[in-house]
Amino acid sequence: RLMALYRELDTFPEVTSVLARLKEGGMQTAILSNGAPDMLNAGVVAAGLDTLLDAVLSVEDVGVFKPDPRVYQLAVDRLGVVPSEICFMSSNGWDAVGAAAFGFRVVWINRYKQPAEQLPATPDIELDSLSPVPALLGMPG
Repeated sequence: RLMALYRELDTFPEVTSVLARLKEGGMQTAILSNGAPDMLNAGVVAAGLDTLLDAVLSVEDVGVFKPDPRVYQLAVDRLGVVPSEICFMSSNGWDAVGAAAFGFRVVWINRYKQPAEQLPATPDIELDSLSPVPALLGMPG
């Protein structure tokens, strides 16, 4: 039943257009999640995002959960880049902080204006939607 609900989740309105702009601009796009591969892939396909992503990465490949650094290393290894070349976006404050501590450039998508968690690292920027991301990455408007 939970899997069925996951397949019906809607994306936020700007997600598809922002991912499309990033792809058109030559950026690699990926999901890095604590979720199981079957659940992630079903959700991605149901949301129509499968053609906009280069990778859907699950912690199952490393056997630990975020914010363990081995999970963030998975993205580095699969995308073939160094940590500072990854712009990591998350709606979870703890995940954003974990990624920042690992060395990613981090955007915390704080749609609901939650207070920042008191953790040892901080995201580079806080936004309330993905819409400004292409401009932040230097893509023409």
